[in-house]
Amino acid sequence: MKNNPLVEGVSDAVGFVGGALLGFWVGRLLGLDVFAPGYGVASISGILLVGVGGGLGLQMARRWRNRKPPSGEA
Repeated sequence: MKNNPLVEGVSDAVGFVGGALLGFWVGRLLGLDVFAPGYGVASISGILLVGVGGGLGLQMARRWRNRKPPSGEA
């Protein structure tokens, strides 16, 4: 199932959205509001956490997808 576009797309989407949500909730726990009016430090920091979380989630999904099976399998 190597290079299956559906698996790539779904795993990338799940990883990105999951990471972005994790970044959003970490920001909320730290008191950073992404949806605050204006562009204050708290709002920009929250947006940054969402972006970093999404990027890290995407990278984790790609590493999961490209992992090598244990020897003796596949």
